[in-house]
Amino acid sequence: MAKEQKTNAMRILEQMGVAFTHTEYEADEFTDGAATADRLGLEHEQVFKTLVTVGADRNHYVFVIPVDESLDLKKCAKAVGVKSVSMLPQKELFPLTGYVRGGCTAIGMKKRFVTRLDETALLFDQIYVSAGRIGCQLCLRPDDFIRAAGAEYADLTE
Repeated sequence: MAKEQKTNAMRILEQMGVAFTHTEYEADEFTDGAATADRLGLEHEQVFKTLVTVGADRNHYVFVIPVDESLDLKKCAKAVGVKSVSMLPQKELFPLTGYVRGGCTAIGMKKRFVTRLDETALLFDQIYVSAGRIGCQLCLRPDDFIRAAGAEYADLTE
């Protein structure tokens, strides 16, 4: 029997005593969040993607939003108190966070960044986010995600 492969995010949640489940699915390369939700038979509004940005102050900011939504960069900048934010170039994602596109989560990045979770997460008892590798999703309470990621709720989408 194959040994379960835990991600850093799973280990952190276990250390914090946070209740979560995880779901694995076949994927060797990037799949967008909508395709992941469809593959797992989940409501798109309940599955969240993690996006990393660079602020006008040159600091990095992490935003977690529903997979079908787009960031409103002005709302995001306001949510973190900077003049503006722009998307991090994809090639910089892994060196900065330790995670690859499609497997990025705000829990357990190389460094803890200011993080905001879209307030629509409050509509659900549980949300799904990447577990830190392609092909694996975490399911946990939004407030537990907030605690584990050191995040706050905000209005982030268009």
